[in-house]
Amino acid sequence: MQLKPVDVVSSINRADFRKNYFEPQVPVIIKDLSNQWPAYNKWNWEYFKSVVGGKRVGIYNNVKSDAYTPINKADDYTTFGEYINMISSGPAAWRIFLFNIFTHAPQLKDDFTWPDHLMNGFVKKFPMLFVGGQGSITHMHFDIDLSHILHTQFCGRKRVLLFPYEEQHKLYRKPFEVLSLADFSNYYDEEKSKLNFNNFPAVKEAKGFEVILEHGDTLFMPGGYWHHMEYLDSGFAMSLRALNNNVGTKLKGFWNIVGMRNIDTLMKKTAPQTWYEWKRNKIFEKAEAVM
Repeated sequence: MQLKPVDVVSSINRADFRKNYFEPQVPVIIKDLSNQWPAYNKWNWEYFKSVVGGKRVGIYNNVKSDAYTPINKADDYTTFGEYINMISSGPAAWRIFLFNIFTHAPQLKDDFTWPDHLMNGFVKKFPMLFVGGQGSITHMHFDIDLSHILHTQFCGRKRVLLFPYEEQHKLYRKPFEVLSLADFSNYYDEEKSKLNFNNFPAVKEAKGFEVILEHGDTLFMPGGYWHHMEYLDSGFAMSLRALNNNVGTKLKGFWNIVGMRNIDTLMKKTAPQTWYEWKRNKIFEKAEAVM
């Protein structure tokens, strides 16, 4: 892989943000965007337990999906408070995916400010909290609706690997899915890495970025960017989504949700193994073509 560090700025105005990052579709870390938010110091494990500790949540392990895996189906369920107790006591490779904590505790929306000064189109009904125990992994994927993301880390450290959408076939994208067939787990550690370059040689040519997020860091991820995240510590982050204003990209995101995903779901139910094998063949054909 050909990786560069993500640019880091302490603060940035709209003109510079759009010129240097938004328009060329390049990620950036903004260090001071969140430091004036009440959430910066207020949000912690005990506070969350006090407001939503009894809510039932789905939790996800590190196992990658296969031909039979339903889309976004949780691997287990617990209460948010019990989950926090589990991941606070030591390494626990479980994460919470797309938990809309703000539905259960709408007062939390008063603890941050939407960064409308940087870009338009934020989906203000759906800020999302992402929580993971030390060692948990969000496998390589891109967001299905192709929205732009501002992802702010509030607790713990998280390693993030990023690639532009155009690198999809070097990453062995599964047809009709937003996922990579390759396993990037611990890619940075030769002893623990599951990334087999002999099986996935095109990955060597993929050009991307990497960064470690810390408390208060806000990562701008342009729409369609592939991302793989590993929790170096137990922690949580919030994503604010902004709809992509490119008409072609909007239509592609709409197709991904109402067309692509439904076709994949149907085929996984009716002919899972045949569907999986067809997709696998396509994956390697496309990867070979871009090498």
